[in-house]
Amino acid sequence: MDNSFNFYTIMTLIGCLLLGLLFAYVAYRKTSHLTPKLRWFLASLRALVVAVIAGLLCFPLVKNLSYQLEKPVIIIAQDNSLSIGHVHPAGFDQKKYEADLQQLSAQLSDKYDLKVYHFSDSVNKGFDFSNQGKLSNATALFNRLNDEYLNRNIGAVIMASDGIFNRGGSPLYDLNKLKAPVYTIALGDTIPKRDLRVVNVNHNNLVYLNNDFTIEVQVEAFESKGEQAKLKVFENGKVMAEHLIPVNSHAFSATIPVKLKANKIGLQKYTVQLVPMANEVSEKNNTQEVFIEVIDARQQVLIAAGGPHPDISVIKQALSANKNYDLKVVLGEELNALNLNDYGLLILYQLPDLQRTGAAFMGKLGQVNVPVWYIVGAQTDVNRFNALQKMVSINGASSNIQEAFPTVNTDFTAFDIDPAAAKIINDFDPLLAPFGKVVVNGPGFVALKQRIGKVKTDAAQLFFVNDNGRKSGYLIGEGLWRWKLSEAKDGLSNPVLHDLIAKTVQYLAVKDDKRKFKAAPSKNTFEENENVLINAVLYNDSYVAVNTPDVSLQLKNEAGKLYNFLFSRTGTTYQLDAGMLPAGNYTFTANTTLGDKKYQAQGAFYVNAMIAEYQQTIANHQLLHNMALQTNGKLYMPANLLKIQEDIEKNENVKTLSYEDLKYEALINFKWLFAMIILLLSLEWFFRKRNGEI
Repeated sequence: MDNSFNFYTIMTLIGCLLLGLLFAYVAYRKTSHLTPKLRWFLASLRALVVAVIAGLLCFPLVKNLSYQLEKPVIIIAQDNSLSIGHVHPAGFDQKKYEADLQQLSAQLSDKYDLKVYHFSDSVNKGFDFSNQGKLSNATALFNRLNDEYLNRNIGAVIMASDGIFNRGGSPLYDLNKLKAPVYTIALGDTIPKRDLRVVNVNHNNLVYLNNDFTIEVQVEAFESKGEQAKLKVFENGKVMAEHLIPVNSHAFSATIPVKLKANKIGLQKYTVQLVPMANEVSEKNNTQEVFIEVIDARQQVLIAAGGPHPDISVIKQALSANKNYDLKVVLGEELNALNLNDYGLLILYQLPDLQRTGAAFMGKLGQVNVPVWYIVGAQTDVNRFNALQKMVSINGASSNIQEAFPTVNTDFTAFDIDPAAAKIINDFDPLLAPFGKVVVNGPGFVALKQRIGKVKTDAAQLFFVNDNGRKSGYLIGEGLWRWKLSEAKDGLSNPVLHDLIAKTVQYLAVKDDKRKFKAAPSKNTFEENENVLINAVLYNDSYVAVNTPDVSLQLKNEAGKLYNFLFSRTGTTYQLDAGMLPAGNYTFTANTTLGDKKYQAQGAFYVNAMIAEYQQTIANHQLLHNMALQTNGKLYMPANLLKIQEDIEKNENVKTLSYEDLKYEALINFKWLFAMIILLLSLEWFFRKRNGEI
């Protein structure tokens, strides 16, 4: 308790004492019949009780000042990644190093508050010299230390590492947060050794069936000048490409383009390998695996028309650049011989027309469930058009034609039309459209509206409807060649019209997934240190997601070993966390039952072996030196690490701190004061009672 009193405190205490004396005088001034000793005793009790009660009223709070001592926190952080145990300099004794580091920790714990961590791809407490961490992330270490020891008396950080940090970036930017010297122990070897390695493979994650594609392989070679490295690329175990790479320097690097062809649908594994040379320090960094999904998105697209027209050339130019479309143009009576089920999209240019072209072809339209894009123009037989399909009708149409300018509908969301493209489209020349009111019989998605002269209308020009799962598109007006000329006049390098046509065709041609039960991994490839997540969804007959029934999954690895799991429910869907799995190829089958119907979904994924710790074999002691220099620490070799204790003890900034703790406490919380008051009052009452004063 603070014993310092100011003038006002002293005067208040004197006032409380005088008040007690006044009460005692008033109570016992007319008690001369009592003995003097008893009279003085009772008066003293009364004065003391009143003074204490008055003090409680005048001083409800008292200041309590205490001091706490905090010893410096010394942190030892030991790198436990694979690279630490992979490469050692000549003369390095692993057992002696481990013993010395543990001895250092024991000596420091006698005087300081010692904390020990090991780090790699995660940060954990205690020593671990197994060196099995798949990655090395020093930034995560210092971020955790900063979180756990914020505003603590951190004396020093001792970090043992080779300076090879392949995740989290450079720790130099996070050191100053701790405000403590970092003493680094330099492990590993800085002398280059004979080694080949695949540094990185640049590739697309998605390619199309039967297409050629290129991967770029970044290779490095050390201490191999004059040799020829051989690069091989395997597809599921089969050699697909070979390249000889002449190594012309001791520190050699090159980027090798490798052309491949997508021959099979599905997730394909490509293994990139540098054939090992004799006396390499490590062969584990000679190989990398990449996973590329090959899809067959090629769609058969038919452009059907009664005869040639410039608009057909515009559509053909817009789609021919896309290898995913196999485009065919058929005119006139040749249409009657076509099988419409062979196509993924039909583009009917001004069909049905006034010449009644392809009557048999038009009669087949109602028998197939193929998306159709109708382009209506001056040659369109509007009455037959209204009878051919039920979703759109043009009422009051005549042989008259009107010019209709396009206006982009900003509320359209079926695909993206960016503001820059919308501005260009709004300036296009008009299309020639049948004179009449366009009526959409059902919900439609309007991309472009008609502008007649300067008057904007709500009449649709380019729009889409969905009739029980069958998508249809409508362009009311001919003259796409006019739009093409508008672009040419403005000299646009990226034609907006081609992009609009391509997006229209893509929206119509894409197939909706109507499966009621789906299960798929969150991604196609996982790393060894990642948890494998698989998501599933189940729909009832109304296509509302439900997760009432259980969903089981059987997982199989390349060796045929089976693992059984049960999905967890999340909201209205399912998710399975299969944990971390060994590297390899996995397939799975998910099963569930809704009502009396059984559902099954299958899939596959790869778990990629992590080789980041084998990628760099040369220790980065310069980074460790910079870390120590930046924080006023010091770099040590493993043989001298026991000297760290001596240097820490000499550091005047590493010292015990005294913290002042000031608290205000309420006197009402001191129970002994109330006990004393009750005791004094009881004594006074007892003696007054005994002597007949009560």
